[in-house]
Amino acid sequence: MEEPLDLIKLSLSERIYVKCRNSRELRGKLHAYDNHLNMVLSEVEETITATEEDEETGEEIVSKRVRNVGMLFVRGDIVVLVSPPLRVG
Repeated sequence: MEEPLDLIKLSLSERIYVKCRNSRELRGKLHAYDNHLNMVLSEVEETITATEEDEETGEEIVSKRVRNVGMLFVRGDIVVLVSPPLRVG
C-alpha cells in the first residue's frame, strides 16, 4: 500500500462504513470512488442522529432515523471517515 486511497481500492465490491457531516452514517457496498472521495454505494443503510433539548426538563433527547436506499451517490466533501470491512486473517 503506497497511498491512502489504496485502502479504499481494496474495499471495492465490499461493504464499508462512511461517517459523514451532520451526524449521518452510511453502511453499504462500494462500487466506485474518485480522488475527491465521491462514492457510489448500493444496499445502503443510512442512519441520521438528531439531538434536541427538552424545553421543560433541559434533558438532551437523542433520536435516530434509519432508512434503506438501493443506490446512493455520496459527495466527497461530506465524508469525514471511511472504514473498510474488518479483515481477519
